[in-house]
Amino acid sequence: MFLKILMLVLFFGVMVGVGVYCRKHATDVNGFVLGGRSVGPWLTAFAYGTSYFSAVIFIGYAGQFGWKYGIASTWIGIGNALIGSFLAWAILGRRTRIMTQHLDSSTMPEFFGKRFGSKGLKVGASIIVFIFLIPYTASLYNGLSRLFEMAFGIPYIYCIIAMSVLTGIYVIAGGYMATAINDFIQGIIMIFGIIAVIAAVLMSKGGFMAALEGLAKVSDPAVSQAPGAFNSFFGPDPFNLLGVVILTSLGTWGLPQMVQKFYAIKHEKDIRKGMVISTIFAFIVAGGCYFLGGFGRLFNVDVEAVGFDAIIPTMLSSLPDILIAIVVILVLSASMSTLSSLVIASSSTLTIDLLKGNIIKKMNEKKEVLLIRIFIVVFIAISAFIAIYQTQSQNESVKFIAQLMGVSWGALAGAFLAPFLYGLYWKKTTKIACWVSFIFGAGIMVLNLFFRSSFPVILQSPINCGAFAMLAGLIIVPVVSLLTPKPEKKLVEDAFACYDKQVPAKQKNSLD
Repeated sequence: MFLKILMLVLFFGVMVGVGVYCRKHATDVNGFVLGGRSVGPWLTAFAYGTSYFSAVIFIGYAGQFGWKYGIASTWIGIGNALIGSFLAWAILGRRTRIMTQHLDSSTMPEFFGKRFGSKGLKVGASIIVFIFLIPYTASLYNGLSRLFEMAFGIPYIYCIIAMSVLTGIYVIAGGYMATAINDFIQGIIMIFGIIAVIAAVLMSKGGFMAALEGLAKVSDPAVSQAPGAFNSFFGPDPFNLLGVVILTSLGTWGLPQMVQKFYAIKHEKDIRKGMVISTIFAFIVAGGCYFLGGFGRLFNVDVEAVGFDAIIPTMLSSLPDILIAIVVILVLSASMSTLSSLVIASSSTLTIDLLKGNIIKKMNEKKEVLLIRIFIVVFIAISAFIAIYQTQSQNESVKFIAQLMGVSWGALAGAFLAPFLYGLYWKKTTKIACWVSFIFGAGIMVLNLFFRSSFPVILQSPINCGAFAMLAGLIIVPVVSLLTPKPEKKLVEDAFACYDKQVPAKQKNSLD
């Protein structure tokens, strides 16, 4: 217990120390929200990866999908690395960095407003972000409850309060730069932690080959009649597995807190370095989490009684104390990094896109930064309250909150992915097409929340519905754009002029 507490104190001490150190970078809006657009490839890549993979992935998704698909759930992590990291950086990274600086936009809603010349789009996007990021933020605490009770035997509520307060301190003090540096430290912990945990869990079952053989003997007629389904290449349900891969991988392309990482990178040349680093990080962390979860059926877990969230903690409960301490720090790292990213995205969007110029007509830089800091406190407090209320209350209404957390990712990515992607690449994208994508993406997920049984069987799963919303948006935006009035030519040419800008090159030798 002393060792666990000592590691926690050291971890929290470093996080707060970094926040205090980075105060000098957080004096204006550009510095607080984007680190002055001067963040290097290593910090940006780790910030991207740690914001991507939270305790929801390690405790919730890894346990749930590992149980459903067996060792084939590793494909989710591979998809996260190739589609959610490599392709996201390759396709979005450079153009996002260049155009957002050219348009002087700090948030995704601000990008929509300036790219399409529409104040309404900016406000509409900020409302969607506000509605769906808060419950998504609250879900981060869920993965910590059983783990902390297992490791420390203390009530979950104290963990929520400590995590909220300490995350708030370093984010409010140092802004994005503090978050990026802490994400780098937390990312290193996550890499070494997941490798150590996988090795320990597999050794507890006689090694990798023995664990695979044990998994081959597991059968569940309710899932699949095929023998050895849980150690097969594509698992017992390849189609639904594909839906999970699409939602958790392609979804990052439209999430404000993920795309915002490209705004802040220092140089265009850093994009390629960041792409490689981020992809390797995702292979290790995401691939490792889902690979570990794939062996969940080797442990005696009564899923009907305790739920999927108990699978990973049960797998870890027999590990040595030092490894349990590492796991606690690992999951805290994953949760705090994502939490800090989400609250910066939420508070900056509410201040810059909703209040500034609409409710508060005149707002200087100092007041903007102050309001962003205030809203960070508000958002952290609201998300912590939701998480505590959900665990303490047995009311049926609380299930609504839990379901809303599940549809948040699909709603945000379904609404924003297509308009953002086409807005970077295609001059014919129209304002009306963006509105249709916003309404369709967010609307179909809300309808799925309330009227799930009325949907086709394949779309009754929020995961499949979210994947459908994203893919449909990629078709809706170009079709609606071609059927609606063309955007103003000058507006479009001004936005795309950043890609045509000529820059001088130093000449070492004379050229003929």
